[in-house]
Amino acid sequence: MLSPVKYLTRAGRGFNLLSCAAVIAMMLLSAADVFLRLLGKPIPGAYELVGFLGTIVVSFALAFTSMEKGHIAVEILVEKLPQRAQLAIVSLCNLIGALFFGVIACQAVLYALDIRKSGEVSLTLQIPPYPFILGIAAGCALLSLLLVADFIKSAQRTLDA
Repeated sequence: MLSPVKYLTRAGRGFNLLSCAAVIAMMLLSAADVFLRLLGKPIPGAYELVGFLGTIVVSFALAFTSMEKGHIAVEILVEKLPQRAQLAIVSLCNLIGALFFGVIACQAVLYALDIRKSGEVSLTLQIPPYPFILGIAAGCALLSLLLVADFIKSAQRTLDA
């Protein structure tokens, strides 16, 4: 039986695959639009689609980037502290990050529901943006859950040190 962390890890990898697919789609769409523009037949709504795909790229890659410790960390001052203090700071940062991205996820859901209720759509293609906003919420929620798991792990290491 898989632990909850394993499920989160699998979800993070799956989200990252979707993010990669969105990058490829953006690249192909942009290249096709440039080529067709040269022929006088640009793709209507290409700019909108690239924007929507961009939300998928960024929000769905968050969790995987965190899993791989791919974010920038400035540790000049922290590395001079004792090991236990370093672990405590990492634990606190994980907790703050989890809360921050949890709030973003909740607010994104509320915003998506508001946009859906208003019936707002994109200008050219008339695509409703709320599913993409819900995608942002999903990416942030997954990151928040992974940071909670990291917090628990790092708090345990702090207590053991």
